[in-house]
Amino acid sequence: MKVLTGYIVREVVKGSIIALLLLLTLYNLFTFSDQLKDLGKGGYDLKQILIYLSLTSPRMVYELMPSAALLGSLFVVGSMANNREIVAIRAAGLSIFWVIKSIMLAGLVLVILAVLIGEYVAPGCERTAQVLRTSALNDGAMIRSQYGMWLREGNRFVNVRKILDDGSLGDIRIYEIDDRNKLSDITQAEHAQFQGKDQWELQRVTQSKITSNRILAEHQEKLPWQSTIDSDLLKVAVVDSDNLSLYDLFMYIDFLKQNNQKSKIYELAFWSRLVNPFVTFVMLMVSVPFVVGIGRGSSTGARILIGIVIGMTFNILDKVAGNMGLVYDMNPMIVAICPSALMLLAASFAIRKMS
Repeated sequence: MKVLTGYIVREVVKGSIIALLLLLTLYNLFTFSDQLKDLGKGGYDLKQILIYLSLTSPRMVYELMPSAALLGSLFVVGSMANNREIVAIRAAGLSIFWVIKSIMLAGLVLVILAVLIGEYVAPGCERTAQVLRTSALNDGAMIRSQYGMWLREGNRFVNVRKILDDGSLGDIRIYEIDDRNKLSDITQAEHAQFQGKDQWELQRVTQSKITSNRILAEHQEKLPWQSTIDSDLLKVAVVDSDNLSLYDLFMYIDFLKQNNQKSKIYELAFWSRLVNPFVTFVMLMVSVPFVVGIGRGSSTGARILIGIVIGMTFNILDKVAGNMGLVYDMNPMIVAICPSALMLLAASFAIRKMS
């Protein structure tokens, strides 16, 4: 029995890893094609794109693991059913539930691998990828410090102290140097609102003109500011749920609640991250009726098609449920759990009917 269990676990894990690599390759090809539109902007060259893809891959490994487990199980266990290996196992006195238990053990291996990557590798890599891409698009003109973000644009140095939830900026300082590398102008603004491509509006502005013998100050309520700095560059300073581990998400949600700020998006991300490992088990459960019962004798292409349809349906259902939960202010925990629970109930019903 241990030999058979080890055989099923080994084959399902191997098949899932192969499916994961294929899915990851496909995803990176689409991402590569999308990134090519920015090729040549600033310092964003082919090398930077390839590094960006490699840094975002750990997050995708974590997200693609449930779909890979589904495809791997459909392919491997389906082939065993076609070769009558499942029939031989059941003829030896082992029940369908023993087969399911062996498949779940393979799922445990995949879940442990996914959690290790998702919690300890992906967040740091994702942060690095964002900084690399956005700074390369702006010729590396970015430094993050305890005094906010420092951006360079030609002979201007911009210091942004606050980035607000609506994407606007607070406490901005713009320093400009002349041809002799001496400070010539300082502009301070309490607030800045993005108006469109390369256009910002500074509000409550103080402009200081520095000469060799005096400083002239002028106050204005509003002032247009033209800047070629990509607004996406500022997103690297905004807390992104993809950049945080489960513990960091929990602490950040607690921080937002203590300061009476909106936290629904991060709560949904937290519960989705918590539920994600169990989705792998759900996908493996879903595969059982198709490979042991309904799918016996079906071709490899048919099983792969079934896996793709089920995976896409689940992802669409999950995204729709998440967006509806945010729009209608539903409980994030219930929203995150419902799609997986419904899929688990459907799989359990099919297995019970089959057995």
